[in-house]
This record gives sequence, C-alpha cells and structure tokens, in this order.
Amino acid sequence: MVDCKKLLCGINLWLAVAAAGLAIPVWLRLINPGLILVWVFLMGIGFAFNAPASISIVPEIVSDAELPAATNLSGLQLNLAGIVGPPLGGLLVQLLGASFVFLVNAAWFLFVIIAIRRWKRAIEQPKLRLENFLESFMTVFRYVRFAPRLQIVLARNVLFALFISVIPALVPVVGLRALHLGPCQLGILFTSMGAGSIAAAAFISPWLRARYSSNTLISLANLLVVFVYVLMAFIRRTELFLVVAALAGVGWTVSASELWVAAQRAMPSWARGRMNAAVIMVSQGAMALGGVIWGCTATKVGLSFTLLGAAFLFLISLALASKSVTFQLKVFTPLDNTTCTAWAGLPR
Repeated sequence: MVDCKKLLCGINLWLAVAAAGLAIPVWLRLINPGLILVWVFLMGIGFAFNAPASISIVPEIVSDAELPAATNLSGLQLNLAGIVGPPLGGLLVQLLGASFVFLVNAAWFLFVIIAIRRWKRAIEQPKLRLENFLESFMTVFRYVRFAPRLQIVLARNVLFALFISVIPALVPVVGLRALHLGPCQLGILFTSMGAGSIAAAAFISPWLRARYSSNTLISLANLLVVFVYVLMAFIRRTELFLVVAALAGVGWTVSASELWVAAQRAMPSWARGRMNAAVIMVSQGAMALGGVIWGCTATKVGLSFTLLGAAFLFLISLALASKSVTFQLKVFTPLDNTTCTAWAGLPR
C-alpha cells in the first residue's frame, strides 16, 4: 500500500548507510566479529524490506506467460554479478583494503536509487484502505489459512531453505579450512557457483521446463543438491571442488526459480507484496535456522559427517514431502482468490 518507488529508494538509502557504516570501523581498525554481525544484521533488515518490494514489481512489468523467463533473467543478472563480484572483491581487498570495498558497495546502492527514480510505472498505485502494521501482518496468516496451494508452496520453501542453507553455511568453511583458499581463490569458488547458476537460468531451466512439470523439475534439482553434498564431503582438490560448486549453483537456481514461479501463481496480484514477504520470511527464517544447525553440527562432528547427514536427511524429507503434496492436492479443492479473500476478511 506504499508507493514502491519511494519504498525502494528509502531501502537502498538504508543499505548505503549500512555499507558505509561497516567501512568506518574497518578503516579505524576497530572491527571485530560482533561489530561485523551487527552491521550485517542491519543490512539484512534492508534486504528484508527490499526483496518483497522488488519481486512484486516483476509481474507488473511482464505477462504471466513471460513470468518464468523473467524469473530466469532476474536470476541471471544476479549471478552475472556473482561471477564478477567475488574475485574482484577478493582482489580489491588484497590491493586496497576492505574499507574501500565497503565504500564502493555503499556508492552502488546510490546508483540503484538513481535508476529507480527514472522508472515510470505503467500501473497507478491502488487507493486501498490503509491498515496498521499488526492488521496487515495478521491478514497474511488468515489468507494462508484458506489457501491450501499457498500452504504447500510455503511448506516446500521452508524445507528447501532449511537444507539449501548448507551451501552458504559450509562452502566457505570447506574452502578456508579444508582447501586452504585465500580471499581471491575463495571468490573464484563463489564465481564457479555463479557460473553454474547462469548455465541453469540461461540453458538448463528452459530446456527442462519444456519437457517436464514444475514439480518434477524441483524434485530433480533437489536430488542434484543431495548429490552435491555427498561430493562436498569427500572432494578435497580445488579444481574438482570448483565443479561441485557449479553443480550446487545449478541445483539451487533451478529449484528456487520453480518454487518462486509457483508462489507467484498461487497468490492474488493485489496482495502479492505481503504474500511475497510471507514467503521470504519463512524461507529466510528456515535458512537462518539451518545455518545455525549445520554450523554447530560441523563444529561438533566435523564437516564430512555433517554434509553426509544433511544429504541423507534431505533425501528422506523429499520422499515425505512428495507424498504429502500429492495427498494435499487430492484432498483439498482449490479455492479461487475471491473466496480466499472473503474468508480471510481481507479488503478486495
């Protein structure tokens, strides 16, 4: 219900300040792990506001038929940046220092604000009755209660996020502890993952989407992630591990893009912002929980056992989730958006 342009500009200004704020203690040599976590937390708040707002304008720009391709394109530009950014960042840290990198990061958020201000919306902002925060928050739960297909989407996002969090939680640990990589080499590791994501978005996903259903694609991508975890537990050669990282990027991108498209098609356009916020909230919550679980487990029992355990549990959960989804789709009669809206007591 807030103008997207103003919201996105304010969010990116917040992110610019947070990035610059991280540069100052680094420059003054006052940085410590606790301070890093505080500033990363503040940036996380900015991204939490930014993600649903950014996602919600995509269906406004493209048609429903173009939505899968737009999803791939959105992931493609992100992963192109992911290929160039990590090794460049690692190189600049070595040459010019971390504070310079954080200041450059802050400056780029200001360029995003300029780009947003130049965007001219084709759709006028709807004039809906304003709600207070608690009211708006509770309507999400009421709507989800009467939307079985959205419940399935949320459940699958939680399951996927919980297990995919192994990658951001443990890939840097493998790189630093097991492979003994430096900053630039670690950047190349994430570049390899980004290259896999680009291959998935540009070539693999369109080819598979023309031949298989969305549910089949998600299952195949998740099985690939299981296989990646097994390989991560045993491979300790840097060159081979780069290939494993690329496969991780493929599995993550294919599954995440299909889950996102399924979510967009399960929610009404007028409430897409708050519904996307709900999807992101449960996904990020599950990823945060997963990061703690896998990190603590790796500390207690070791990297290899943690990766193998994650692969086994993910495989079991996929089998259980597949049966659960099939059962729910047979039992529940899908309700249209109007019915769900009326039962949830939401404004139309």
